[in-house]
Amino acid sequence: MCGIAGIFDSRTGAGSALRDLARKMGDAILHRGPDGGAVWVDEDAGLALSHRRLAIVDLSEAGHQPMVSHCGNYVICYNGEVYNSHEIRPGLEQAGIVFKGHSDTEVILESCALYGIDATVKKLVGMFAFALWDRREKCLWLVRDRLGIKPLYWHQDQTGRLIFGSELKALRAHPDCPQDINRDAIASYMRHNYIPGPHSIYQGIGKLLPGQILRVSEDSREPKIDTYWSMDQVVANGRENKFEGGDEEALSRLENLLEEAIRTRMIADVPLGAFLSGGIDSSTVVALMQKISDKPVRSFSIGFNETGYNEAEHAKTIARHLGTDHTELYVSPEEAMAVIPKLPYFYDEPFSDSSQIPTYLVSAMTREHVTVALSGDGGDELFAGYNRYFQAMRIGGRLAAVPGPIKAMAGAGIKALPPRFWDQLFRLVPVERRPAQPGDKMHKLAAVLNTDQDGFYRRLISHWMEPEDVVFDAEEPKGIIWDVGLAGRIPDFTQRMQYLDTVTYLPDDILTKVDRASMAVSLEARVPILDHRIVEFAWTLPHHMKIRDGGGKWLLKQLLYKYVPKSLVERPKMGFGVPIDSWLRGPLAEWAEDLLSEETFNRHGFLRAEPVRTLWQEHKSGRRNWQYHLWDVLMLHAWADANR
Repeated sequence: MCGIAGIFDSRTGAGSALRDLARKMGDAILHRGPDGGAVWVDEDAGLALSHRRLAIVDLSEAGHQPMVSHCGNYVICYNGEVYNSHEIRPGLEQAGIVFKGHSDTEVILESCALYGIDATVKKLVGMFAFALWDRREKCLWLVRDRLGIKPLYWHQDQTGRLIFGSELKALRAHPDCPQDINRDAIASYMRHNYIPGPHSIYQGIGKLLPGQILRVSEDSREPKIDTYWSMDQVVANGRENKFEGGDEEALSRLENLLEEAIRTRMIADVPLGAFLSGGIDSSTVVALMQKISDKPVRSFSIGFNETGYNEAEHAKTIARHLGTDHTELYVSPEEAMAVIPKLPYFYDEPFSDSSQIPTYLVSAMTREHVTVALSGDGGDELFAGYNRYFQAMRIGGRLAAVPGPIKAMAGAGIKALPPRFWDQLFRLVPVERRPAQPGDKMHKLAAVLNTDQDGFYRRLISHWMEPEDVVFDAEEPKGIIWDVGLAGRIPDFTQRMQYLDTVTYLPDDILTKVDRASMAVSLEARVPILDHRIVEFAWTLPHHMKIRDGGGKWLLKQLLYKYVPKSLVERPKMGFGVPIDSWLRGPLAEWAEDLLSEETFNRHGFLRAEPVRTLWQEHKSGRRNWQYHLWDVLMLHAWADANR
């Protein structure tokens, strides 16, 4: 895992200026690669590549970057890990390539030189973002992995100069980086709590989307973007090649795929472990790691003393059963809140998934012991783990025949009772079947009763339902969640939600959160469930292998039950979060009041103060829980204070 940055500016010409600029861009993301850094320059072409290295495989100088190919024509600047490089390497050796080391970087580079970039990226299994330079053709390629595990930002100005980097920090280190705020992106942020790609917080800076290759050359400075892998094609292939075997065959296939994905992701020349929350996904990953390993696997979790937010006891139980070498850290509210001022620096643009706090804390604690950690991200999207997937089936089926006026009356009746009433009522439900924050969920249900399926989904995933009403001079980009043709391509509503989550929420929230939090402490996080072969297999599976017995992730659970008793993992799904709602009424109240003051609204000029202040007063009084809406605004203003 590393950090990359670069410049392609044929006007710059030879000299130290280009090298110095590229070095400055690389130094801005030093945390991504503290083990070394270097710059490579093609002065005649105006091309500079800057690399920061976090050494994981091949710790010798043979693994240093930027790296020049055996033939001398290609140069690579690469961030990530490719787990099947050992399978690609023999063919290259047979073609006469003499390798200098055993890094995956060298394999990718020589494969591009021999087979071409298009053929090479289709061979790669892993997570990556890289730049490849062809010295002869004076052509630059930028590539991002299939699922968007690794980030890549880019900008091209009116002169044709292109700059890129792993994080916005790298681009902002360039003196001509755009500084104008993208208000339309703020509107998207207020809906999602993140800025969906290809947009960023700055006008003119984009995110290369998952599965894309960008090409620009000296002769043709207009960027050409192609897609080498897409979820649309995965979904289409899954429908055409449906899995027709039984439960046992599906279980065996999944176990083989996931075990192989984990085995290859356990290869490292540095200490390695895993995040363990005690949930289905991370427990499955750790169980298979322990099966593969001949010694206790290092596992890590954090805990909170606040009721409803502590998964540490569950994780400890799983770790004890599996026999891992487990480390846990209980975090006080003061320690967790001390992270908040650092968040704008880590994320570079507004980002308000509050689980960013525990994700950073567990990464920091883990980094004290290991350099690589496997995580369980991706299981919910692939195997239908989010509550909305099976609730949509249950609620949608029952409400389909109910007349609209009756649904409207029911919604009004639910909303007439405050969330606190529903919280009290749900205390009568057994704790193992009781949802978190039932009052807020009931009010969200009321809002979606009288809408179509796609409107139902948009309401479920939205914080601010009408962000243009609160963001000045903004027009929210109509991304994929507004695609009216999507229902025709993916008729099944649950699958449609899974698809949308995989192409939006997964790369721009979950994977962004994990990447920034882990790389902030120079920890490499690997996500075996998101091996693209597992993704493709999951989309061939029938519904009943994902959603069964009133819940999701059925097949993944059956795999886990082979290693961990059902009684140890059967519990309501718990989000990986912190009690922002109560903190805003208590220890964070003064901080929040300052960021939600009229002065702050006027200073930044992004949002209308009145609707936000109304929610703030209702939240402080305890009448409503507006933690998500308020955290959006707080993180936006905190980011603006730190970056303007």
